[in-house]
Amino acid sequence: MSETAVYVCFYILIFLYGICIGSFSNVCILRLPAKESIVPGSHCMNCDYKLRWYDLIPLFSYLFLGGKCRKCGQKISKQYPLVEGANGLVYVVIFMVNGFNVMSALYCLCATALIALSVVDFRTYEIPDSFNVFILVLGIVATIVDRDHWKSHIIGMLCISLFLLIIYLVTAGRGIGGGDLKLMFAAGLLVGTKEIIFAFVLGCILGSIIHVIRMKVSNAEHRLAMGPYLSAGILISMLIGERVVDWYLTVSGLSRFI
Repeated sequence: MSETAVYVCFYILIFLYGICIGSFSNVCILRLPAKESIVPGSHCMNCDYKLRWYDLIPLFSYLFLGGKCRKCGQKISKQYPLVEGANGLVYVVIFMVNGFNVMSALYCLCATALIALSVVDFRTYEIPDSFNVFILVLGIVATIVDRDHWKSHIIGMLCISLFLLIIYLVTAGRGIGGGDLKLMFAAGLLVGTKEIIFAFVLGCILGSIIHVIRMKVSNAEHRLAMGPYLSAGILISMLIGERVVDWYLTVSGLSRFI
């Protein structure tokens, strides 16, 4: 078997693993905001039909069933295949860009949490603490694995989150949400200083542009769920953050002082 064929097989396996994890994240999206256990088996939200194993094959079951419940025919939310597919694709991209290593695996798991919390925050304007705790645990593991750069992880954990904490205290929570603050604290430990700064700046830019467009086009309310935009910034930063920051420092001449 050629080297290319081997890599293709690996990427297919990574995609399949990603959509399986994405299927589980759909359970978290549904149950965590409602404070429900994620252990009980899945069921149809309309007729309460207990789904069998063949109803739960990520992506494929949705396609085979035509996006409807096997028993009552109620349409199944497109969220399920979209989250599963996005999770699988992101896993493949992360490994393609960052290579086959432990950090890529940690970034993939973080991406799953980012996608899930983005959906929850978009709907409820809240980020469940369990997502941030999970990312924090990944950050602790990353700091141990990347121990030669532990200072970057520690500074990354604090540099943006302390700034957001000041805003949170001064505005009594109206300027930034507590969940967003915790997200940047946890993600900063995972990705490091350069990446979390890039992620925050990019997240703010995306939030400003996209939300203004949403208000104009779909009459979205002024209240902004920042979690999805910060998550997008973090995800992009995990892929290209360090390279973009290094390029900027070189072009601006600031690399001589840092």
